[in-house]
Amino acid sequence: MSDSSSPPLQPPSLGLLLAEVRSVLELNASLVLAPLLLQAPHGDGHPVLVLPGLLASDLSTMPMRKLLARLGYQSIGWDLGRNLGGVYRMRQQLRQRLEQIHDSAGRKVSLVGWSLGGVYARDLALHRPQLVRSVISLGSPFSGDITATNASHVYERLSGERLEDIDLADIKALAGDLPVPTTSIYSRTDGIVNWRTSLLRPSAAAENIEVNLASHIGLVVNPAVLWAIADRLAQPEGTFRPFERHGPFALAYAPPLTE
Repeated sequence: MSDSSSPPLQPPSLGLLLAEVRSVLELNASLVLAPLLLQAPHGDGHPVLVLPGLLASDLSTMPMRKLLARLGYQSIGWDLGRNLGGVYRMRQQLRQRLEQIHDSAGRKVSLVGWSLGGVYARDLALHRPQLVRSVISLGSPFSGDITATNASHVYERLSGERLEDIDLADIKALAGDLPVPTTSIYSRTDGIVNWRTSLLRPSAAAENIEVNLASHIGLVVNPAVLWAIADRLAQPEGTFRPFERHGPFALAYAPPLTE
């Protein structure tokens, strides 16, 4: 998405950061539109592990998980308390959690990760692809300059891991193609993460979905995002079709990026 001649990416502006308060409106919209969201594509009962963002816990993903349960999934929280960061520090616990869910359900697990949770999800899919059905990330900084966020200092302080110390091979792998169907949902009005760091390389089994005017915090409750997640999860195992920007939230989705 970028090259060495491009100027370095910057974190979102102060204006966008302050505008994150609109996430309350996104939550209210999803509550009001709950009957409509229940008309989203239904699932086949497979397990979906939802991973929270930095400083968040399973409480933050509860509205999404409740909707997914109503839509016919085994909707599961990560059950690891508050996310204090650490891609390396959390690796083993996350792998054990994924293995536990897979063994219990006897089926592959879809991963939905918000922000840092999406980075965790991509890492799990890279190292445990035989257990993963699909990956959906929400505003996750995994591509390009991963320091271009307004949360990098918080991440380093809480996790004890410096971004500059992350192995270059890991950075390239996280930004590269995954061995499972993959969707990255993002917004250009994200006030925490530079939206360009959430772009994956589109392919026959990978796509980006841009949601207009969404906040970073609101991605986990935005009704258009929730509809897109339900649509992506409803695909039969082992198949992938591009997201179709129609339906009740058609106007919320930007046209696909052209390279």
